[in-house]
Amino acid sequence: MRLRKVQGKLKVEHSIIDGVRDVLERLLQQNSSIRAVIPGVIRPVRDAKGEVKIRVTVPVTNGWKAIALSAGARQELFISTTLSKDELELALHQAASGG
Repeated sequence: MRLRKVQGKLKVEHSIIDGVRDVLERLLQQNSSIRAVIPGVIRPVRDAKGEVKIRVTVPVTNGWKAIALSAGARQELFISTTLSKDELELALHQAASGG
């Protein structure tokens, strides 16, 4: 599968669940300290209803792993950044609320 880049920072190997792409694009526009976002595998879940929710879970080598929930599915997101967990959660909340 071909690796495509959007704005050079949002790497798209898989599909992105409904509503999450807009949040990620706002996140990248608002935060220059985020080097890249790599969406992972999408899995169906029952509890992913309503607005987009993104939860930062665990640290990885060059940033954080997060879980996005929306439209009856969950998707892993790998976020390459120097931000702390709290700073990243705040940035994600601002991007999700459109601010």
